[in-house]
Amino acid sequence: MNRTGRRRLALLLLAVAVAALHGAAALLLPPVHLGDGEHMPKRIEVAYVREMAPTAPPAAPPVVVPRRRAPRAAPAPAPKPAASAPAEPVLTAEAPAAAASAASAADALAEAAPAETEPLTEPADASTAAAEDAAASAVAAAASAAASAPAFEWPPSTRLSYSLHGNYRGEVLGAAMVEWVRAGSRYQVHLDVWIGAQAAPLVGRRMTSDGELTEHGLSPRRYDEETRALFRELRRRTIRFEPDRIVLPNGKELARPEGVQDAASQFVQLTWLFTTRPDLLRVGERIELPLALPTKVVTWPYDIVGTATLDTPLGPIETFHVRPQKVARPGGDLVAEAWFAPSLAYLPIRLQIRQDEQTYVDMQLDRAPLQEAARSGAVPRPPRTLGAGDEPR
Repeated sequence: MNRTGRRRLALLLLAVAVAALHGAAALLLPPVHLGDGEHMPKRIEVAYVREMAPTAPPAAPPVVVPRRRAPRAAPAPAPKPAASAPAEPVLTAEAPAAAASAASAADALAEAAPAETEPLTEPADASTAAAEDAAASAVAAAASAAASAPAFEWPPSTRLSYSLHGNYRGEVLGAAMVEWVRAGSRYQVHLDVWIGAQAAPLVGRRMTSDGELTEHGLSPRRYDEETRALFRELRRRTIRFEPDRIVLPNGKELARPEGVQDAASQFVQLTWLFTTRPDLLRVGERIELPLALPTKVVTWPYDIVGTATLDTPLGPIETFHVRPQKVARPGGDLVAEAWFAPSLAYLPIRLQIRQDEQTYVDMQLDRAPLQEAARSGAVPRPPRTLGAGDEPR
């Protein structure tokens, strides 16, 4: 092959490589419209000093539902026993069974009884009295357990690192990182994804959710994403969350649904939800999450579709597989699945983003999660912040 032929071949290979690169960018980095030019918010600086190890998830406190005592009709007068007949003894061995049966009946009646109805008479017999005593004791014990259970405390700042592989007309490799950062009542969630070497990625995206911690979980104030790719300009776009509305990057304003999340905060919100309501993390359950995307606000249904044991650097980890009901299709919204690990504070140790069956990226935990030092309960100092171009430690 002469020099001209080799040059043409090199140009052809370069064109193919650029096309593949732009294809990968299309998967991870959808087109940016209006709203560019916003600076990314400064990142809260955190020192990660310890590795996180799997532990048994804490038991959820019991839910106590107070019930009113059910009304009972006055008992018919019992025939007076003969003077020579001995009194019937109370069989204490049957008391627990009678208590359980009577408590169940009382619960059923209490559901149907009007709230303002008052009991008409005293207990009719010893077994019913024992039943009420047992039921009252059970409710008191549950209330005591709920009162003594530790209140929910947000976990310390945590970093999860993932290896990335995927497919777009061929194999793509890279890495990803998720950081959960808190300082007082403020939080940040960072999701960084890159294809190629981290120092000089072919394609990279940084996503940040910044907001407040509330009794209902995360409440975003703004969402920012920054896109970098070879042969393309740096692009940014921002979603702003106001008390009653959401402002999209193109300036369009939409009503703010209660509990709405963004692309970066959604998985941490699910982690909070599973931590405070582990009863929801059951195969077959569905959770609906309002989600603000750069072009629209939608309600995203997530199904708990099964369990899986994943091999990790920490050994085998049991997880729950959570998948959106929405099916990925060419040209449609990207669909993100997650595998949550109860033994690692319900954090997602695997994430998969899919456009269709042949176009996806799969991120799996590749080292132990890192956390900041345990909090002492002292009032936190104002956090240091990192500039938009600074790298986290």
